[in-house]
Amino acid sequence: MSQSYDVVVIGGGPGGYAAAIKTAQLGLTTACIEKRSNAKGDVAFGGTCLNVGCIPSKALLDSSHKYVEATEHASHHGLKIDGVSMDIAAMQSRKDKIVSQLTQGIGGLFKANGVTGLYGTGTYCGNQQVEFVSESGEKSTLTAKHVILASGSEPIAIPVAEVNEDTIVDSTGALAFSEVPKRLGVIGAGVIGLELGSVWARLGAEVTVLEAQDAFLPMCDAQIARETQKILKKQGLKIELGARVTGSDVNGTEVTVNYTDAKGDQTLICDKLIVAVGRRPYTESLFTTGSGINLDERGFIHVNSYCQTDVPGVYAIGDIVRGPMLAHKATEEGVMVAERIAGHKVQVNYDTIASVIYTHPEVAWVGLSEQAAKQSGEPFKVGSFPFSASGRALAAGDSAGLVKVVSDEKTDRILGVHVVGPQATEIVMQGVVGMEFGATTEDLQLMTFAHPSVSEALHEAVLAVDNKAIHIPNKKR
Repeated sequence: MSQSYDVVVIGGGPGGYAAAIKTAQLGLTTACIEKRSNAKGDVAFGGTCLNVGCIPSKALLDSSHKYVEATEHASHHGLKIDGVSMDIAAMQSRKDKIVSQLTQGIGGLFKANGVTGLYGTGTYCGNQQVEFVSESGEKSTLTAKHVILASGSEPIAIPVAEVNEDTIVDSTGALAFSEVPKRLGVIGAGVIGLELGSVWARLGAEVTVLEAQDAFLPMCDAQIARETQKILKKQGLKIELGARVTGSDVNGTEVTVNYTDAKGDQTLICDKLIVAVGRRPYTESLFTTGSGINLDERGFIHVNSYCQTDVPGVYAIGDIVRGPMLAHKATEEGVMVAERIAGHKVQVNYDTIASVIYTHPEVAWVGLSEQAAKQSGEPFKVGSFPFSASGRALAAGDSAGLVKVVSDEKTDRILGVHVVGPQATEIVMQGVVGMEFGATTEDLQLMTFAHPSVSEALHEAVLAVDNKAIHIPNKKR
């Protein structure tokens, strides 16, 4: 059996489903192939993000944060709460309901926009042909004028700590614990490791994070990274830097992790071990040899700035191509490709893609860090403002962290915004809007920010760039 479409999308994650919806909205016949299934055995669109990534992890982060608010912070507001406990099964059930609602919602969006959702696997075979194998094993050929590859990524496995889905788990398994481990080890102090470590630390686990690199969050602005490490340490996360895992042994319900650091050989004993050392592009069976699709030296599909592969009419987006593995980056690439297929000359501004770590407080950044600005060799200015001087943050009892702004000394254009603190994501997005429109620090200085609001910290930070801050002493220059 053969079917013909204008566009076939392989992969129904944030990039794939957005591309499919947009191409359909632009009047193109579109099919989207997804092989993931849910617990009921039905197709589960949404990719890693909705099923076992962004959404379920944020649900657990929110639930665990509310637990900490009730048990540790309520008394600061004059609230007396006794006998608070966490029902892990109920917390997990809430998470699962949210995931189900969102993944089913994509099916509804497909129907509303006229996208054909296909449950199974797709392989690009060249010559505008996609082999589709349904979940029941039936094979068919799909002919497409355009093909969009959006198969996403998977956790990186390491031989020194092989996942057994019981005592040693990856990020997926860490979302499904049925009880709080007394001792939790985490390999990797990146976004995933810190978020998952935070969830279980808030609920009572003794968490030790082993990070092979000597620097904490090297992708962040160094000042923001230092402040974040200090805050997380105060919350109880034990973060060991320069800790290179050399092996692990499972003995019943315990895991012994062997690692080396500056002091020599070390041992960590834990009840659960999360392996969170990063993700790699998932391209298995995505295309055939000789189809013309090429990989780079890191295993990513080679594309140009518009996500075009080396094969005319074939595109690749999201985690399988260069750039950060972020759901919102994949979504924007999917929309861009759809628009370009329809003949519209649009592009993604990769300089304004924000990164976020959803610990509490949140950590978020966009653009150049101070160290990157130094490395550029161009003159720049920096301004910062602590939330400890923010009336709104103090009133909320959430005043850890700071906002930092980097700008061009010659043009005054904002080059980067970096935040650790309350509502960091929302504050950074204000910086994204400004940067997208080429705003200067003076532009934001002249704006009126609502009082009291945490966004005032951004206002004060851009004022501090030029030694004009009102609510902190300005640096003498």
